[in-house]
This record gives sequence, structure tokens and C-alpha cells, in this order.
Amino acid sequence: MAFSLAVYSTFYPSDQDSFHQCEDTGCCSANAGGGHVHRDHHGAQRELMLASLSTMMSHGFKSSKQDFTFGPWKVTAARNHIMKSKDIERLAEEMNMPSLPEMLFGDNLLRIQHTDGYGIEFNAFDALKRVNNMEDAVKVACAQEWQESRADSEHSKEVVRPYDWTYTTDYRGTLIGESMQMKETKTSERIDMEKLKAREQIMFFDEVLLFEDELHDHGVSMISVKIRVMPTSFFLLMRFFLRVDGVLIRINDTRLYHEAGKNYMLREFSTRESKIAELKNVPAALYTDPNEIAQHLTLKLTECEKLELPEMQPQTAVNDDLQ
Repeated sequence: MAFSLAVYSTFYPSDQDSFHQCEDTGCCSANAGGGHVHRDHHGAQRELMLASLSTMMSHGFKSSKQDFTFGPWKVTAARNHIMKSKDIERLAEEMNMPSLPEMLFGDNLLRIQHTDGYGIEFNAFDALKRVNNMEDAVKVACAQEWQESRADSEHSKEVVRPYDWTYTTDYRGTLIGESMQMKETKTSERIDMEKLKAREQIMFFDEVLLFEDELHDHGVSMISVKIRVMPTSFFLLMRFFLRVDGVLIRINDTRLYHEAGKNYMLREFSTRESKIAELKNVPAALYTDPNEIAQHLTLKLTECEKLELPEMQPQTAVNDDLQ
């Protein structure tokens, strides 16, 4: 699998407060055939995604699973069909939510797993568990209309109670491992974006959509995760993007970086948000493109963590002692 390094050579302008300049993986978008094209106009990523979905519906969609092994790590990227309405309704009841995103990819995931079993994965169910199911976080004129329209078609036939109908989530991934897991600790260390600008060979790239909803034609709420693997490191970006037309734009980003030889991963979570009224000087055409609008949004939160790899016991030394 070959990728043009030029695709990854475009970066956001420098933003020293957030280290947000390196959305290199956002510079290419998957097309229906599984290839990647360079984004040369605003909104291309969105258009390609819609074209891809249209192709799936008209020609059928084949689920896919890709595994890529590098050193002691294996990346798994799985794509499957959109969940059926009845399954979404049942899941909504289980999660105590009046409604779930219209396009929910319950079997899609991206997983990074060590040969010793521990690792981290990103899936739609755990992302939705981080949605506030008790409070309407964005109160706009269309919210009641939107909820009422869902009440007629979804499982809830009673009065729809308040909940975050934008599906905003601060999900940062799910630690996995039966006998051992990585340990989360706060840190002041940051991902070195300068290293990510280096023109290294891209050994593997993939992107997985977890869910999307058009908010009853009042905007969009979506979350996706993408990864690129280089010979000496890997970099992952999971992005939740929310646009409520005429109200606000919000982006929650989770970046994950691991360098060969280090006994930890770095994970950075950030929230950016601006009301539409605060974006008067920004061309409206950028509102629909997360990669372009991100640099114009106000940084609200940044949190940095180390995911420390479990320390393995030296089994060889133990066996030598026993002999």
C-alpha cells in the first residue's frame, strides 16, 4: 500500500497554545474505492464521504477489516454496515437515551494492541456512553422541533425528556487488556509536532467513521478516527465535529502518539468551540470543513496524559533462576 508523502506535507498555521498545526492526516480523504485524494477545495472531505455513502447504497457495501503489524503492535481497522433502525432503538433503550445518531456504525473500530494483550481501541458505543443523557446542552429554537420529530419515529412514544441531542462526547478511547492495561497519568510533555512534519514513509493509513447525524438538517454531529504509521512512530487523531447551524461549532480532538523505544504513549485532548456570531470574519464556506475551521475556533481546554506501558517481568531471568 503506497501513499504520496506530499499528501502529508500540508499543515495548519502554527498555534503555540494548542499545538494544533499538525492535522496532516486530515489532508487526505477516503474515496469509495478505498484510495485517498488530496483535498484541493473547501468541503471536499464532506462531499467525498457523501459520495462514498451513495455508492455504498447503490452498489452494495462490503464490510472490511485491515490488520497491520509493526514491531510488537498490531493496528486493526474494521468497517461494517450502518446499524439497523431496530438495533439502534434497542441500544437507545439500553443506554437510557431517547435517540441515537441516525448513522451509527456499531461494529466499526480502530484498535492498537500490543502482543502482550494490552492496548487502546476506539468504538462508537463507548463514545456514546460519554454523551450527557440527562441535559440538553445546546438550547436552540430547532431543538424541540428536532426532538418531536424523532419521538414519532423512534422507540420513545412519550414526552421526550431533555438530553444532549448534539451527541457531544469527550471520549478519548478505551483501554483494553485482560491481565494488564496501560496506566493513565497526567503530564506536561507534549506531542512533538515538528517530528510529525518530517517526511517519513507512511507505512499504513486508515480512517474509520463511528457515527454521524445531521441533526434534522440543522447541522452535523460526527466522530471519526484516523491513524498513520511511520517506521519509527504512529500518530492517531480522533475528532468529534459539531456544527449547529446559526449557533455554534465545536471540535473535540484526541491525539495519540507513540515513538518506538519509549515506554509510554502521549495522549492530548482538546476542546475548541466558538459561537457562529464570533466567526463573523471567517468565510461561511469554512464552517463545513473541520480541518479548515479548527484553527479559527477558541481553545477551551487542553489535557495531556501519558499512557504508560505495563512493565513486563523478565521471564527469562526467572526461568534461569529456577533451573
